[in-house]
Amino acid sequence: MAGTPAGWHRRVVVLAVPIVLANLSVPLLSAVDTAVAGHLPDEASLGGVALGGLIFSAMIWGLGFLRMATTGLMAQALGAGDAVQMRLIPLRALLLAFLLGLAVLVAQGPLLGGALHLLGGSPAVGAAARAYCDARIWSAPAALGNSVVLGSLLGLQRAKLGFGLQLVLNFLNMVLAIGLVYGLGRGVDGIGAATAMADGIGLMLGLAVLWHLRRRGLPPLVLSALWERAPLLRLFAINRDIFLRTACLIGVTGLFARLGAGLGDVVLAGNAVLLNFQTFTTFGLDGFAYAAEALVGVAVGARDRASLRAASRVSMLWAVLGAFGFAAVYAAIGPAVIAGLTNQEPVRAVARSFLPWAIALPVVSVWGFQFDGIFIGATRARELRNGMMISLAVFLIAAFALMPIAGNNGLWGAFVLFMAVRGVCLAWFYPRIGADWDDPAPQTALVE
Repeated sequence: MAGTPAGWHRRVVVLAVPIVLANLSVPLLSAVDTAVAGHLPDEASLGGVALGGLIFSAMIWGLGFLRMATTGLMAQALGAGDAVQMRLIPLRALLLAFLLGLAVLVAQGPLLGGALHLLGGSPAVGAAARAYCDARIWSAPAALGNSVVLGSLLGLQRAKLGFGLQLVLNFLNMVLAIGLVYGLGRGVDGIGAATAMADGIGLMLGLAVLWHLRRRGLPPLVLSALWERAPLLRLFAINRDIFLRTACLIGVTGLFARLGAGLGDVVLAGNAVLLNFQTFTTFGLDGFAYAAEALVGVAVGARDRASLRAASRVSMLWAVLGAFGFAAVYAAIGPAVIAGLTNQEPVRAVARSFLPWAIALPVVSVWGFQFDGIFIGATRARELRNGMMISLAVFLIAAFALMPIAGNNGLWGAFVLFMAVRGVCLAWFYPRIGADWDDPAPQTALVE
């Protein structure tokens, strides 16, 4: 797999750019849903769609281990030239996705009720959110299945196909939402139903793509192979550790909001405005992390140390350049972006005063983002979990130590420190990848 430096740069860019483009369609879809809800006669509709969307975003984010583990395992099977596992890995992951989706459907009553209670809102907004969720919840198995399909395509280094499927899914969602609400007179439940229908159609398309890409000439599938003990235990262990890692990350995000709320509504709103900058950064840099997942996974599967180092180094270089680019843009037009995100002058003033933290975040957080991709590709989920737990502990200590002294600056300082420690921990663990490999020449990976 090892090649020239120019070849490695091309591999990273070819894999990263489609993911960045696919990510750009996500805020567009959100904007269309917001616009459709915003033109309904009931004022609570917009708030209901916002709360309902937040619940499902948290669910998909929390179960994101399905995509991550599948990417790493598929890339390693590709690198090892193991066509049998390349067939079995997505089947096992899809089975797990469907079981989790069915569990969500069975528990939808208390699950949605508890989530809406925690999020609050007026009775009208709560009713609208429940109508949206009751319609969308039925797509849970399909939505989780789509995560597996995307992970499989990324692991196979078919990022363009993944990008195409994401675009089709989001376009269908937008068309169906407009049609159900304006054409058939549905309310917020129509917006939720549109997403559910799009997820179902998207999964069928995705499965058709995977079927088309299947390796020919293999012996007939033996169903008992899906239940082999060792691969199943490995899959569950990876998924468990990635889930715990993600739970810690969600916990820090929630604590940041909760601690900020204790400083007053204006500070809370100003922090929320600035967190949009970090969201933009994440969308932009995810492509390079995903590229690292695919390329590192192939290198690990082939036990090719040279390719492992090249994939890690080149993808990190591109990510860091992107992070400095984001920081430069935020420094140049940050106040204008803040003005566009809110028309409330007190909130604008708070956001502008703490803007330097948002400018620093891309450069500080990019190392953790990119090492995440490297470790996911290597399926070293235990290190991801341990690094995130250490970072969470540092955030808690720093927040409670600094906030009484520095207020919101202390909170932001703790958050930036959390991001920095993520990168430091994973950099410390990085030499473990490949340390136990045998010395003989690596296998030939199934990529150029």
